[in-house]
Amino acid sequence: MKISQDPHPRVRAAACSTLGQMATDFAPNFQKKFHETVIAALLRTMENQGNQRVQSHAASALIIFIEDCPKALLVLYLDNMVRNLHSILVIKLQELIRNGTKLALEQLVTTIASVADTIEEKFVPYYDIFMPSLKHIVELAVQKELKLLKGKTIECISHVGLAVGKEKFMQDASNVMQLLLKTQSDLSNMEDDDPQTSYMVSAWARMCKILGNDFQQYLPLVIEPLIKTASAKPDVALLDTQDVENMSDDDGWQFVNLGDQQSFGIKTSGLEAKATACQMLVYYAKELREGFVEYTEQVVKLMVPLLKFYFHDNVRVAAAESMPYLLECARIHGPEYLAQIWQFICDPLIKAIGTEPDTDVLSEIMNSFAKSIEVMGDGCLNDEHLEELGEILKTKLEGHFKNQELRQVKRQEENYDQQVEMSLQDEDECDVYILTKVSDILHSLFSTYKEKILPWFEQLLPLIVNLICSSRPWPDRQWGLCIFDDIIEHCSPTSFKYVEYFRWPMLLNMRDNNPEVRQAAAYGLGVMAQFGGDDYRSLCSEAVPLLVKVIKCANSKTKKNVIATENCISAVGKILRFKPNCVNVDEVLPHWLSWLPLHEDKEEAIQTLSFLCDLIESNHPVVLGPNNSNLPKIISIIAEGKINETINYEDPCAKRLANVVRQVQTSEELWLECISQLDDVQQEALQELLNFA
Repeated sequence: MKISQDPHPRVRAAACSTLGQMATDFAPNFQKKFHETVIAALLRTMENQGNQRVQSHAASALIIFIEDCPKALLVLYLDNMVRNLHSILVIKLQELIRNGTKLALEQLVTTIASVADTIEEKFVPYYDIFMPSLKHIVELAVQKELKLLKGKTIECISHVGLAVGKEKFMQDASNVMQLLLKTQSDLSNMEDDDPQTSYMVSAWARMCKILGNDFQQYLPLVIEPLIKTASAKPDVALLDTQDVENMSDDDGWQFVNLGDQQSFGIKTSGLEAKATACQMLVYYAKELREGFVEYTEQVVKLMVPLLKFYFHDNVRVAAAESMPYLLECARIHGPEYLAQIWQFICDPLIKAIGTEPDTDVLSEIMNSFAKSIEVMGDGCLNDEHLEELGEILKTKLEGHFKNQELRQVKRQEENYDQQVEMSLQDEDECDVYILTKVSDILHSLFSTYKEKILPWFEQLLPLIVNLICSSRPWPDRQWGLCIFDDIIEHCSPTSFKYVEYFRWPMLLNMRDNNPEVRQAAAYGLGVMAQFGGDDYRSLCSEAVPLLVKVIKCANSKTKKNVIATENCISAVGKILRFKPNCVNVDEVLPHWLSWLPLHEDKEEAIQTLSFLCDLIESNHPVVLGPNNSNLPKIISIIAEGKINETINYEDPCAKRLANVVRQVQTSEELWLECISQLDDVQQEALQELLNFA
């Protein structure tokens, strides 16, 4: 770390950039091993007032480091770090007032936002020393060159407010809202590339989340201008080529040559404001729910036609994204009203999946449709809708295979080179992304309709089976297995009738070189045990040796492989828990316990902790060990679960784990033995669990 204090500013800046890159590439292990050294070095560099650019690099590196730093580690340095940040903020604010310098200040407010976002409620004691300065920056940043600083500071204020919660933030809520309202009132006058726009949209979303129902008092002030901006129709014109040549680029028009000396033109200057207004309506519907009900019908009638607004991609994205949130609002009004709104939305949304030309927009439309099905539930699609949807998904899957064949043909052509290959890989990534959205739609159908949707699904079955053939590229096999995973999880025991299609692919893909494929296969084997019924007993028995082999592989815990490995550990746990007759439980349990805790896959981690609670509460002798010899290991697993934020206080498992710790505490000798094997961070994590659960 000495290099970060090198006398040459370029060396110091490069050192900071290197630390930031390492924090990204080796997270979270880098943070866990070097938190004390790195945080101290970056703070020292930020305190050095000799070079704004170096300070900016140090702040940027600290932001990256904090993003993947466990909360339990960050709080150890919190007081010193926050007070250093405040001292630097005061100095930089004075420099802004005197000299107009802003580079380091832009990164600094983002660092403060990142700290608040990570430590959440623990930022409360520091709120009062930061908020006045942050509000002052927003008030000062009126010049054009300070717009980025203003946007980042607005974002920072919203992060701080969300971290400390409504009760603390309410003292400044009115003042902050006035600042935001003033910024929003200028929305229609903003330039298309105004850097404040994206920050303001996300800030409004957080303000809605912070204030909840109290935000409703501001809604009438902002909703009508937003709807007006979102409803604005673009200026279009059909001009002669000569007229187009006479127009300046600064006029804000874009033209497409139609031939015959004519061009179609559209004035683009208002489109970004329209997209921003649509996005803000999405956030209001998402966060306010009950408070947005009276605007639901008006906004639905605005948004649905915008699914075909081909002049601006982000308008269509916002229109699609709004649909499930508007349905949530409509549901509050009652089932009859909800049915009317869904009737207005459903058909255009399905048709948009079939006609949308842009991959990024299409993925959002498909995602929106999947979420909408989950909101509406069983029976929301009539026979005509299902028939049309089936044809569209079939076309998407057939197109997926056809595009792969065409790319292989292009690889054999004479002009094939590295640049062509890069282009083909980009096309392939787009196709795979759409395949993931096909999987999302099928997931929503399986999870809502259960086995009743299977007769409809069988028109797609040959295409899904084709995805998991051994000759297919690994992303095809991954997502094909995910679709069968959903069938097993949501449509069992009926799912067993398809076992001939996925039995061997699922077992064989446990040996695949790609961890994503192994993860999909392992998850499937786990849900077989959990939901599959007795028909799957023999398959679960076959699975255990394959799962164990993956777990014991030398590189199973590397960053690349760890998620797949944790799914294997979870699958073994599910077989032990739900299909104990398929395996020698007493033989496998000690191994399973030795593989815990899970760090990366939070969903599977909480499942393993829940099973661990079952075993402890039943006083399972193999888990507790002779003379309770395994309890220190169990206590460390619980501590790590808290450090890695696997344990959510709202989950019933948190209270069960806390009770396990309390039970151990009743034996002073045993408790001392357990905590003697824990470091300070683990002990603090346990204490926090006991305080809140």
